[in-house]
Amino acid sequence: MQQPIIGYHRDDEGHWVAELACGHNQHVRHQPPWTERPWVTTAAGRRSRLGLKLSCVKCDRSEPRDNPFVDNPLSE
Repeated sequence: MQQPIIGYHRDDEGHWVAELACGHNQHVRHQPPWTERPWVTTAAGRRSRLGLKLSCVKCDRSEPRDNPFVDNPLSE
């Protein structure tokens, strides 16, 4: 299921994690050559991707939310 990015935070290891509108989290690492996401390395790059839809496998598996109290500001 496609879900928009509504924010970001870093995990305990310092990797960037996208917060999705559905309440799930998803890592958005830039690890060439396997994953090309240079936009994640700057604040401006991350801001430019707010609203970008990512495939949420946790939604596909009906997993509980990582962030149970998230409101989706992009749904209005």
